[in-house]
Amino acid sequence: MNAAGAEPPLVAVLDYGIGNLRSAQKALEAVGADARLTADPALVADAAAVVLPGVGAFGRCAEALRTTGLDGVALDAIGSGRPFLGICVGMQLLYEASAESPGVAGLGVLPGEVERLRPGVKHPQMQWNVLERRRPSVMLEASDDPVWVYFVHSYVAPDSELVVATCDYGGPVPALVERDNLWATQFHPEKSGTVGLGLLATFVTSAGAGR
Repeated sequence: MNAAGAEPPLVAVLDYGIGNLRSAQKALEAVGADARLTADPALVADAAAVVLPGVGAFGRCAEALRTTGLDGVALDAIGSGRPFLGICVGMQLLYEASAESPGVAGLGVLPGEVERLRPGVKHPQMQWNVLERRRPSVMLEASDDPVWVYFVHSYVAPDSELVVATCDYGGPVPALVERDNLWATQFHPEKSGTVGLGLLATFVTSAGAGR
């Protein structure tokens, strides 16, 4: 239980066998969630919030998500209105497709295709970088400027009105997206120190509030 005596919110971290998904689970536990790394659709259905992490190649992640049947589980969770967070490749999977893996469909929840980072910069972007806010968002309410976060990626989501914040890497790079109950970060909040933990804490609070 938390300090107020309430049960911590159950947060399902989708386990589709890709990379180190446990680091996201541990970070969510650190900010007060009952975080479970799971492939069980029943547990995900019971969760107050759902997280889709991802590392590596878009195509491999998309295929693993479909092989485990968690693509439909993710879509159901998003459609339910519960807080949902995509991280890194998990963010990219929310779009229709990616130039990294031609012919492989994403979840198609967000419009557009993920593109390769601009030429003239080192690929991948593997560094701390500062966020530039575009519009107010609850996702960054706990963070004062400058907001430094950690990136590891070579591909980037399309720019749109859904982008809350960008970073500068050979031009503006969408780093944070928000639409209703759907949040997504190109950076790794679980590797971004106090700023990342603050964002995850806000996400967990929204889960506990039934947002």
